[in-house]
Amino acid sequence: MAVWDCPDFLDLPERDQKPRRVGLTHVLDKGITPPALEALLTQAGDFIDVLKIGWGIAYVDPAVKERVALCNAAGVLVSLGGTLLEVCAAQGRVDELRHWAAGIGVGAIEVSDGLQAMTLDQKTGLVRSLANDFTVFAETGAKDGHAPVVTEKWLAEMEADLAAGASWVIAEGRESGTVGLYHDDGSVRAELVDAIAARLPLDRVIFEAPRKAQQTWLIRRLGAGVNVGNVPLDEVLPLETLRLGLRADTAVTGQVTLR
Repeated sequence: MAVWDCPDFLDLPERDQKPRRVGLTHVLDKGITPPALEALLTQAGDFIDVLKIGWGIAYVDPAVKERVALCNAAGVLVSLGGTLLEVCAAQGRVDELRHWAAGIGVGAIEVSDGLQAMTLDQKTGLVRSLANDFTVFAETGAKDGHAPVVTEKWLAEMEADLAAGASWVIAEGRESGTVGLYHDDGSVRAELVDAIAARLPLDRVIFEAPRKAQQTWLIRRLGAGVNVGNVPLDEVLPLETLRLGLRADTAVTGQVTLR
């Protein structure tokens, strides 16, 4: 990673150095090329904690092993997308996925039930099994925008996943930011976020927030140290400015403290 003369004359929120547990930036990778990824990591790798290779892209990407190696060298944890695991579970190929992922250097796997094809017990069983070999991100919420969002069910599922060994739980928002945590117009289900924040340890929760307005809302509501997921690759630095109050949406005149 390049070393540069970072200015330090402003009063800004304190940011932990990697590896950190608060203020995580979890990005969605849709198949960036190795040269472009290397350039991104040189410029913004210090601000990226987790890179999720979306959906089943890792399975069809001939450059995946090279890209995983670049992330590992930069201290960025690589996670496979939950949809790939769901397909493997449906076909009885979880062990094959486990061996392949470990072989190419992947350190994390997302366990989700976005397709609504497994029971809660089956999902937590996968969390428990995979947590022996990987960092597990367990996602709650359906990918179908018509699926009901029941707060108590979300909370119970998140608690069960943490008890089963998940390192973090993820609140679903998808790439679109129009399901799960969000209404179909992209506005936040505030009562759901508040319930999660009241009942679960916030350092163990990642809120998917692909849109700037959603990121801003979360930072204002939960503080600059909120864990944000599904961030587009070209939004890493802009998100950091939101966290630090270097953008009009979150700017302050005095020093801010991470919550």
